[in-house]
Order: sequence, then structure tokens, then C-alpha cells
Amino acid sequence: MSKSDFFKYDFFKNINLSDPFFDSLKEDYKEFEEWFRKKADDKAYYYEDENGIQAFLYLKIEDEALTDITPPLPKNKRIKIGTLKINPHGTRLGERFIKKALDYAVVNDIKEVYVTIFEKHKPLIELLKKYGFEHVAWKTTDNGTESVMLKDLNKFTGDILKDYPLVSIGNTTPYLLSIYPEYHTKLFPDSILHNESGYDLIKDISHTNSIEKVYICGMDGVVDMKPGDPIVIYRTTDIPNRAEYRSVATSICVLKELKTKNDFDSLDSFLKYCSKYSVFSQHELKRFFSKKKLYVLRMTYNLALSKRLIRKKLIEQCGLDRNLRWSIMRLTEQQFERIIKLGGVNESFIINQTRVRR
Repeated sequence: MSKSDFFKYDFFKNINLSDPFFDSLKEDYKEFEEWFRKKADDKAYYYEDENGIQAFLYLKIEDEALTDITPPLPKNKRIKIGTLKINPHGTRLGERFIKKALDYAVVNDIKEVYVTIFEKHKPLIELLKKYGFEHVAWKTTDNGTESVMLKDLNKFTGDILKDYPLVSIGNTTPYLLSIYPEYHTKLFPDSILHNESGYDLIKDISHTNSIEKVYICGMDGVVDMKPGDPIVIYRTTDIPNRAEYRSVATSICVLKELKTKNDFDSLDSFLKYCSKYSVFSQHELKRFFSKKKLYVLRMTYNLALSKRLIRKKLIEQCGLDRNLRWSIMRLTEQQFERIIKLGGVNESFIINQTRVRR
């Protein structure tokens, strides 16, 4: 990834308020420039290319009642999305910024995230709804009336996108999925292997890191997987004969959809489905489609392990069988829970559902 692929996280005072990007915010909010300058020593996320700033996100932790909205909300700890704007380019920047706000909630163990937004911003409202934000109140100021949209991370609906980043266990079957290093780095830039024990989800950020992912393989074992199943992403070794210490579990995903080659009526339909969220080039995708055996996994990237678990630890402390092939491997609920615990995942984002017969 080039340096330009990454979001920036910097002080307000170092961000160009004169960039035309901010013109619409100045029009919507009379006090915007004054507010921006008062935030000089606070930090915000933004994405900038050769044409200037393209996206901006400011997050704030609050612990108070919201009394200036109708109806008011009781005192609670919340993440406020203080400012959110994305220039529409047909890219995944909007999705990526929502992921960053929810990453922030996970890291800070906060279960409510909210934003105020004018109803004219319909595409952004629809994107927020897609990932579980709901209208809960109205806020009226001299600038007009805004919708207050809130995502409640205590609420589990069974809709994989609306529930993101929550992971359900109990009525699902967990799996381990092996991915080669070169594809892992592209698919999960938040989970690049820096070292085994230290990882900062908030600082390591990239706009290529979308919520939804597409992975393609020819492994027959995936056919038993069902939507909602948790997937432990296992990055294979980058050094031959060093798997014991270099192969490592890095992330938790949730399967959204599984397709086979028969689900696509043409190469074009396959390319259209895969291209937006796949790490594979057009040439690689065409090569995949030419094979008889083809499985496409569409999944959400929910949680990164803060403590990476090497193969040796997965065997000795999580109970995984050394003698099995680890390409796609079914896990027991106990093995999965052990990986969650030793991987440093905040267990409050793992929802235990009553096991039902599948």
C-alpha cells in the first residue's frame, strides 16, 4: 500500500479549513468555522488525495444525558460522531468511515454511537441505516432540524450488516480460514502483522479496509458454512518451515453469503459481484472463473485480535488439532471462545445466542 492509501489522523490546527471540502459544512452550520478553530488541539480523521480533502470524521466520547433533542436520551456513555462528511465518488470511503467510528466504540468498550444529520443527506442516511443506525430523535437549532441517528451495540437483530461488528455464537458454527500472506495484507490492512502482542486498531487505518470482504477459493470444506457463522482468519507463514511461529490468527469475520460457480450465469456477473470487495486482480478473477471448482465467500470484517495467536499457541492453548489440514477447519465453540479470550477480543461484542438445531 502506498502512503496515500491511508487515512490521516491529525490535529484540527493542521487541517486546511480553507479546503473547498468544508464549504458545505460552513453553509449548513453557521458556527462551523468558530467550532473548528476551537478544536485546534483535538484530532480528527480525514482522507486527502491530489484533489484535496475527500472525507472527514471527528469522534468524541460523551457521558451525559442528551437533553437538547426530542425526545431526550438518558445519561449514558456514547460515541458522538461530531462531524461526518464524505465526497461521493462511488468508492467505499463512507463504509470505511463508519467502520472507523465502530472500531472506536470497540476499542473504548462503548455500546452507543450517534450522529445528527440533515434529512437532505439521503445517501449517507441510507448507508448509516444499512449498518444499524436508527432514527431516535430530532435536534432543532438555528441551523434547522436534524435527525438523530443512533446505533445500539447492545441490540442484536440477526441481520449481519445491521448487527456489525457484533459476532454471534451459540446458534452458529465457527471456522478457521487460512489465507496466504499476500492476500491477507490486502484484505485486512487493520490486521497487518507488526508483532504478536502489540496492536493499535485506531492508529493503523486504511481506506482500502472495507467492512465487507470477498474471498475466493476452491476448498470443498466451505460448502458447509452458513450465513452468520464466525470465521477466524488465519494468516499462513511468510517464511517456509516457520509456521509454528509465523502462521497466526489475526481477525474475526462473519460469513454473509456463500456462492458457487453455478450461482453465476456469466463471467461478467461473477466479475461484477467480486470486483468491489475482492483483493484479486481482473486477471486473477478470470483465472478463478475458468476452473471447475469455485467458491466465493462474502463476509464482514468484524473484530481484530489485539493479541495475535501463533500456530503453536492455537494448538497448545486453544486445542486445535495439529494433524488436521488447516485450510478450512471447523472449530468447536470452546475452541472459538478460547481464541477470543486469548486474542484479547472484547467479549462484550460476542453475543451468546441460544443454540438451535441447524
